[in-house]
Amino acid sequence: MTASMVFLNLPVRDLARSRAFFEGLGFEIEPRYTGEESACIVLGPTIFAMLHAPSSYERFDRRPLADARAHATGIYALGVDRRSDVDAIADRAIDAGGSAAREPEDLGFMYLRSFHDPDGHLWEIAWMDQTAAESSSPAE
Repeated sequence: MTASMVFLNLPVRDLARSRAFFEGLGFEIEPRYTGEESACIVLGPTIFAMLHAPSSYERFDRRPLADARAHATGIYALGVDRRSDVDAIADRAIDAGGSAAREPEDLGFMYLRSFHDPDGHLWEIAWMDQTAAESSSPAE
């Protein structure tokens, strides 16, 4: 089986603020899937983040919402084509109201930075040299 599209569905406290945050990172909004209670962020040609106000999110999952600022809810990792894109996106995230999650990691074949968005969701931006990665030994 192969998925042809990915939709991450995330609850957010302030939809307008979250939408502005992702637009500040350089991502576009898909208007066909955006309304008053949700916004569709285009992360890639077939990768999207659906940001939902609590009332919208509860239509899909009635369990109590976790506060991502206080509880781990997952790590949302995005790969980019150039090493310089890692720093550019992470710096824009911090400038737009996010916060650095930890120090940058440089593994030689891979470089990554992580940040929390305004709702506390943990995002990771990574660049990988595929040729070097294929020839390196797995982490122990």
